[in-house]
Amino acid sequence: MLQYSLRRLVIGIGMLVALSMLIFLLLRLTPGDPIDAYIDPNLPMSPSDLADLRRNLGLDQPLPVQYLGWLQQALTGNLGYSIKRLDQPVLGLVLSRIGPTVLLMGTALAFAIVAGIACGVIGAVRRNSLADLSLSVVALAGISSPAFLSALIGLYIFSVRLHWMPSGGMLTPGEEFSVGDLLHHLILPAALLSVAQAALIMRYMRASLLEVLNQDYVRTARAKGVREFWVISKHALRNALLPIVTLIGSTIGLAIGGAIFIESVFNWPGMGLLLVDAVQTRDYPVIMGATLVIGTCVIVVNLLTDITYAVVDPRIKVG
Repeated sequence: MLQYSLRRLVIGIGMLVALSMLIFLLLRLTPGDPIDAYIDPNLPMSPSDLADLRRNLGLDQPLPVQYLGWLQQALTGNLGYSIKRLDQPVLGLVLSRIGPTVLLMGTALAFAIVAGIACGVIGAVRRNSLADLSLSVVALAGISSPAFLSALIGLYIFSVRLHWMPSGGMLTPGEEFSVGDLLHHLILPAALLSVAQAALIMRYMRASLLEVLNQDYVRTARAKGVREFWVISKHALRNALLPIVTLIGSTIGLAIGGAIFIESVFNWPGMGLLLVDAVQTRDYPVIMGATLVIGTCVIVVNLLTDITYAVVDPRIKVG
């Protein structure tokens, strides 16, 4: 188990280094000069001033030297300073936004796991019934719908037309904090964020449970007169859940991508909204820092998922 974990850890570190190189290179290849973000258009600067600014920022160095300098600072926890936010540390900005994003994604993941597994079990137990066909259609629509489309439709129906949920924000402005107010703002964006994940888990759960139900030990349990409820819950469901463990970990990346759109539509003060604002204002340090932190979180979650799957199914460790 230790060797398996160390091997996965080395792979994760390699992926993190490759991710940092990709982030740095893509930002350097974007149209425009990075130094433009540091220039006040109302203050004219001479060519010598521009050269001094470029030298002070290290932008006169070759790209490999710039990357190594940035990586060295990042390893010490220094992700630079925001250009558009009065020189605030990027790490502080990112840490202040992690909590709302974790709350949103954690709630969405809980919704997705419960709904996806429950619907998958219903679809497998009642195969080819009206309920199974209806759930399959809903799952296909959920997988096919982009996050921004689901967010806009949900916002229009539940906030604009029905007035059941707030249209944005994390708390009601001007009111004291309360858990009820937070939950009132959280339910709709979390539910919409969970749509694609729940649909994916439902499809995999249905297929996995159908495969398990055709195994010999399940038929033997039924032949011995075991009640169908116990056949499903005790014998079939536990083994059918093994592939779902890996699937749940892999959907974290899908949830992060969807969270960027959900947070933008609902003005949720998380990492996604911070990243969108940074892109719009060409705040390069914030873009690099936030993307690196998000990528690190995805890699860590996938690493923990691999280790958890190996604990659940020891056969994985020999692979």
